[in-house]
Amino acid sequence: METDSPCKALLNRNNGKEVCFPRPRLALWKNNHMSGHSKWNTIKRKKGKTDAQRAKIFTKVGREIAVAVRDGGPNPDGNSKLRDLIAKAKSLNVPNENIDRIIKKAGDSDRDDYESITYEGYGPSGVAVMVECLTDNRNRTAGDLRHYFDKNGGNLGQNGSVAFLFERKGILVIENTGLDEDKVMEDCLECGAIDFDIEEEAVEIFTDPNDVGKTREALEAKGYEFASAEPEYVPSTYVKLDEDGVKKMEKLLDMLEDNDDVQNVWHNWEE
Repeated sequence: METDSPCKALLNRNNGKEVCFPRPRLALWKNNHMSGHSKWNTIKRKKGKTDAQRAKIFTKVGREIAVAVRDGGPNPDGNSKLRDLIAKAKSLNVPNENIDRIIKKAGDSDRDDYESITYEGYGPSGVAVMVECLTDNRNRTAGDLRHYFDKNGGNLGQNGSVAFLFERKGILVIENTGLDEDKVMEDCLECGAIDFDIEEEAVEIFTDPNDVGKTREALEAKGYEFASAEPEYVPSTYVKLDEDGVKKMEKLLDMLEDNDDVQNVWHNWEE
């Protein structure tokens, strides 16, 4: 009996009975992901930034690179974190000369000593928010974030207050420019993906958070280019907002992203 591609629907109806096709687990993965979540929406949001805002994004990824050099050395061949961040910088169109300059400068003895801190809080109507920061003054950063949350109908919480609503996953995003779904599926699984979601505009690939670099490099060797590839906090539930809540949440996100100390923001607002 001929069967549909395993990338198509898992089940067909045959005289009222469900017939499973080969490799059903693959089809279970496709389009069974997190309602309301789209990393591609976040990427498009960043692409729409003004030149000044993009410069701020470049500065932030530069700070991440500097910390990676401090912790693991300036050679990307022996520093997987640095290798991943260089790939991230290139996906954000940071010029190669800027990347080289950041790496060299990171070896200076008088560099700032940044520490990574993840803050948790609630936005308007109980939207859970995770904010990843690199800061050289945690009191300043905490004060800034508390002000942003308070100003937009939320509050900055304690460690653990919302983390239980998220799962740490590696997410890799490829722009869908007419890709062959069956080929993408086979390549993803061969290169270590554990889940994927093929949509009209993009393909989101999911891995263990520690395997992002390995999966990215394996897929790059097959010719794929990535709009994004990094560990993320993915929400397990989502919150819908009314018109007023949407305005407050958008304002909160703008304020957070405009802060130099804030590297990444995750939330469970169903956009």
